[in-house]
Amino acid sequence: MSKNQNTQYELFYEYYSRWIKIYKEGAIQLVTMQKYMMTLQWVKKLIPDIEIRQLNRTTYQQLLNNYAEFHERQTTMDFHHQLKAAILDTVDEGWINRDPTRKAIIKGKVPRIKKQKFLNQFEVHKLISDLNLGSKLNWDWMILLIAKTGMRFSEALALTPLDFDFLHQTLSVNKTWDYKNDQGFMPTKNFTSNRKIQIDWQTVIQFTELLKDLPEDKPIFVHGKVWNSTPNERLKRHCQNANIPIITIHGLRHTHASLLLFAGVSIASVARRLGHASMTTTQKTYLHIIAELENKDVDLVMRSLSGLSN
Repeated sequence: MSKNQNTQYELFYEYYSRWIKIYKEGAIQLVTMQKYMMTLQWVKKLIPDIEIRQLNRTTYQQLLNNYAEFHERQTTMDFHHQLKAAILDTVDEGWINRDPTRKAIIKGKVPRIKKQKFLNQFEVHKLISDLNLGSKLNWDWMILLIAKTGMRFSEALALTPLDFDFLHQTLSVNKTWDYKNDQGFMPTKNFTSNRKIQIDWQTVIQFTELLKDLPEDKPIFVHGKVWNSTPNERLKRHCQNANIPIITIHGLRHTHASLLLFAGVSIASVARRLGHASMTTTQKTYLHIIAELENKDVDLVMRSLSGLSN
């Protein structure tokens, strides 16, 4: 039997494990690698006996259906995307004749009712009024900074005094802090995550004083092991004190983007400020806000046109 034929008889989950090691190990961030490994575990659980040669549209669709029984549609879509590249490689190698992922139907459990992800302008003011912004840096200062910049939590953790350019009123985002695995500084999520964020004069004045005597190259918010539950609990208490919806630290990023969009800032500018890989990501994430703004635009156009009369 030829090597090609031997590979056809290999269990698919064993091939997928090998594929991850060859194509993904060392090329993607640890958090993404963990998602691939989770996908591998599900493949091993759901189709432990399926060989590469047995993959066809029916067996693949059944795999997706079985996975969808336990997961929401978006999670099933992610599962499908993580498998598709590996399966297409089996087609390219000639181990199977046709692409089994073609025309796959993505199903999933009904999504749970999502908690509110962002605050409106009035609620943000109430939150900020409740923060304890003293003369020393604390989690409340981070809450304020993320609300004003839209940074990711890991990006804010990695900030050092060197990242602040007070003269030009900018903040450089060029690294993250690996708080999950305690690995210290790490690269940003993607190339476009490397960016300079404009900051307001008030933030410049505040942080000029706060950073005065700190080591230039050390993270300003990290002092020992960090758990994201700590600032999230703090934010939760502030939301309760201010009698506003409880959001997460990541929700502050959504809040920042939402406020900019409602203020009329272009999607392109918001995407750059957030460090999104493309405007499509921004449009998908804030589709409901964009739709609401479009409705306002239609009303504005109609009012403008109604004023054009003899």
